[in-house]
Amino acid sequence: MPADLPRTAPVSLLDAGNPFAAPSALPYELPDFAAVRVEHFRPAIAAGMAAQREEWEAVATDPAVPDVANTLEAIERSGTLLRRVMTVFHTLASSVGGDEIHAIESEVAPRLAAHGDAFWLDRRIYARLESLAAAAPLLGLDPETQWLLDTYRKNFQRAGIRLDDAQQERLRGLNRRIVFLQTEFSQRVVKGLEAGAVRVTDPAELAGLDEGTVAALARNAADRAGSTLSMPGGGHLVTLMLPTQQPLLARAADRGLRARLLAASVSRGTGVHPDPDTRATLLELARLRAERAGLLGYDHHAAYVVEDGTAATTEAVNEMLARLAGPAARNATREAAELQEVLDADPAVADGTRLAASDWAYYAERLRRERFAVDDDVLRPYLELGTVLEEGVFFAANRLYGITFHELPLAGYADGVRVWEVREGDGAGLGVFVGDYYARAGKRGGAWMHTLVDQSHLLGQRPVVVNNLNITPPPAGQPTLLTWDEVRTCFHEFGHALHAFFSDVRYPSLSGTSVPRDFVEYPSQVNEMWMANPAVVARFARHHVTGEPLPPELLEKVLSVGAYGQGFATTEYLGAALLDQAWHQVTSAQVPTDVADVAAFEAEALERAGVALELVPPRYRSTYFNHTFGGGYDAGYYAYIWSEVLDADTVEWFKEQARDGDGGLNRVAGQRFREALLSRGYSQDPLESFRDLRGRDAHLDPLLVRRGLTD
Repeated sequence: MPADLPRTAPVSLLDAGNPFAAPSALPYELPDFAAVRVEHFRPAIAAGMAAQREEWEAVATDPAVPDVANTLEAIERSGTLLRRVMTVFHTLASSVGGDEIHAIESEVAPRLAAHGDAFWLDRRIYARLESLAAAAPLLGLDPETQWLLDTYRKNFQRAGIRLDDAQQERLRGLNRRIVFLQTEFSQRVVKGLEAGAVRVTDPAELAGLDEGTVAALARNAADRAGSTLSMPGGGHLVTLMLPTQQPLLARAADRGLRARLLAASVSRGTGVHPDPDTRATLLELARLRAERAGLLGYDHHAAYVVEDGTAATTEAVNEMLARLAGPAARNATREAAELQEVLDADPAVADGTRLAASDWAYYAERLRRERFAVDDDVLRPYLELGTVLEEGVFFAANRLYGITFHELPLAGYADGVRVWEVREGDGAGLGVFVGDYYARAGKRGGAWMHTLVDQSHLLGQRPVVVNNLNITPPPAGQPTLLTWDEVRTCFHEFGHALHAFFSDVRYPSLSGTSVPRDFVEYPSQVNEMWMANPAVVARFARHHVTGEPLPPELLEKVLSVGAYGQGFATTEYLGAALLDQAWHQVTSAQVPTDVADVAAFEAEALERAGVALELVPPRYRSTYFNHTFGGGYDAGYYAYIWSEVLDADTVEWFKEQARDGDGGLNRVAGQRFREALLSRGYSQDPLESFRDLRGRDAHLDPLLVRRGLTD
């Protein structure tokens, strides 16, 4: 067991040689990852918590009448050291991992929960906020400051400030345990990605895969020599991605390999591999979250979560998901019938063979090639990662917003991590962008964005933003070639980055993407539209050897796919979103009595929602649903489709701003989107930002058309 983290450690005891003792000297306070060692974290975290406790105590005991400077701004300024160390720690925990980092993560998570409770349950600070609110009409607060004050008061109330002493003590215990379990779940999910890897000893099973992919799988095996995944004599290793569907399912011609691969994916966390078994953890999490919601006065955890979002009620969420589930399942069933016909025509398959879930992606890809003449293997040579970024993602941002990108010769925290300075059109510095695009052992799956420094006029800081993907690294010296979906992910995550870069707020807690979960995906989804813009595609879709552009007829075929396959895509997404709601709409009394078998609960929830399709497993099964049980999107996975309503409507707005056939890719439209929405952060009601842009509430019809869900 690691040494216990000190409960107190005054800042003066943090050795000057610790890289967290002072702000980084690198541009924009980009952390100096090269100077950080694991042993620096424990003393820095302890000192950071101790320093912030002192800062909070100074606010709570200030004899002066509460005002903006001595209360709100003092709170916002607090925790500088703790933020500095935790952004680096969380980056390494999620993107590098390792036993030492995970040990500290498990150790510190409940301490941080208790640290947060020390603030949110401090009645003295809350009383100062209430006093300030009472005086606000006479103070003439600006709108952002008034919003911040109201937000703090609301969050204190949601955190349990009105509970009595005994209730608060129980709440503190619940919060510590919940955070510990979330950390444990996330770590086990990462272990499950490794433990579930599929060994391939017969090269014949790799039929259908290109030489680059086969070489990458051989490298996977070689890189794990000496580990539990070691393969004496060589071989190939297929490592898993976070979602249920695995990329190789669409390309592997061997039906047995496809079956093994999907079986390995869906069995994660179920006890097949004992160490990553997550079932007991998620059951306890569901129970404790439900108990906490009841203690705070809510029917269930989902009601607690949604109150802080733009959806506002679980009824609104349930209504939308139910409205989409029926049409999506019907479309998926129709797609399955088409794929059965393709399978029946496959001479390599015995007569009478029924389509299996592991066959879906492979025959969907075949049908896509036949119907639309689109083949990912044909597209990949035109989609090289560096070109996609610099001539696609960055080019679109330049055309819309005038910003430019300048690579810096700075080391990241792992091989392959790249760093750029982002500048305004007039050359003024805007911030730093860090790109971490490759999968590695210890890195959690999926794609995400996070910040290392948040924009804030109060603190005089500009943003440092990280984008994370999990692209399989190519063999040494070979180019990184992407699928069309991976290109989409690059644009999506950079949409989050733009939200952070263009933040123009005073207070750090309102900066950039610090908006409700069911709004945060909206700007990133909008940014996906530019990958299909003719001017953008002409820049990034070029053959990595010859430089020849993607043939126009091939691009036309890619875009003509339209809503094809959306029955499957929408149904698998809704399966996960509905599971998330099902787990979190149970009460504390129901969990121990009605929820004891994870698989049975899942099956019943999917059947009840009308999306229990054997051929379309949910995008995430409960046992590896890190979004919801690892924390962050618990009872909030519906946010992606909720945000997509705003996104689809905004895509129509951009089209209305088109000039000379540019599809809206112009500085006038970009500047309007930046000013009305991206710059606002959480300085006002996010839906007001949308209305400022659109002049009305969002319409659902564009989403229904996009996903092929209209009558």
